[in-house]
Amino acid sequence: MKMQNDVVPPSSQPAPQQPQAQFVTITEEEAGQRIDNYLLRICKGVPKSHVYRILRSGEVRVNKGRIDQMYRLESGDVVRIPPVRIAEKASQAAVPGAEFAILHEDAHLLIIDKPSGVAVHGGSGVSYGVIEQLRAARPDAKFLELVHRLDRETSGLLLLAKKRSALTNLHEQMRDGLTDKRYLTMVAGDWQNARQHIKLPLHKYTTAEGERRVCVQAGGMESHTVFSLLRKWNKFALLEAELKTGRTHQIRVHLASSGFPILGDDKYGDFALNRLLLKADDSRGALKRMFLHAHQITFTHPETGKPMTINAPLPAECERFLVSLGKPQATAKR
Repeated sequence: MKMQNDVVPPSSQPAPQQPQAQFVTITEEEAGQRIDNYLLRICKGVPKSHVYRILRSGEVRVNKGRIDQMYRLESGDVVRIPPVRIAEKASQAAVPGAEFAILHEDAHLLIIDKPSGVAVHGGSGVSYGVIEQLRAARPDAKFLELVHRLDRETSGLLLLAKKRSALTNLHEQMRDGLTDKRYLTMVAGDWQNARQHIKLPLHKYTTAEGERRVCVQAGGMESHTVFSLLRKWNKFALLEAELKTGRTHQIRVHLASSGFPILGDDKYGDFALNRLLLKADDSRGALKRMFLHAHQITFTHPETGKPMTINAPLPAECERFLVSLGKPQATAKR
């Protein structure tokens, strides 16, 4: 549409080309997801509010028709994506590609051993995480998504799906309680029981500084962890935690609320003890991280239907700390 006050640029300065809408054909791997989630994933750096605005306004079309944000894409759909302005900082190729120790990989799954101190994804003050680094390292990957998450301070098994069908299948398994996730953790205190169930309701909240926290609170989400004693020393105990539910910070809060804080936990732990652990003494070595490691997962392969159990060895820094404690007072029979 021509505007009355249009200014014709000099012939020596050709008018800049206006951004054009893109037309994208949905593949089988992209099918099944909601249009809003699809746009949020491909429009990196575009504010979420803007994505929902162009959906509401009808600027996004599927097969030339208007759709709402709940529409689920089908293979072969042609999506019209209007020109969108991307924030300068987001458009910079600042994410360094990285690979991580691979525990299993096939056409459907990638399972890695995540180091402690590395976030699984960007956000909350973190520019990028494992998923962004893996995508940068694998530019030809058509699909790569996190199946679940680990806290930044937690090391160990992290599952990623290389096909949408695998992602959907594994999410169903987790929702139906068909997966078995085990963690190794070291706690402070005189742990007594060989096997102990902890069922405490958990409530999520945000601190005044904007940090995510969890507390035990009546009316919170039902949460259940089973702890097994593996080894015990005078002041510490090595436990295996079996998740029956998968709430945020579940293991950490269940243990701290029961009087057994995880060593090195900077959110729910014994802060005075954590400071002491930074340096070795006559009775033990130093520990400079949270002692929580996702060491085993059992699930059904989404394509073959066969059961799989994957293990991640205890990190060297945790193993060294264990050795420094000397012979345990008790060792569980396995």
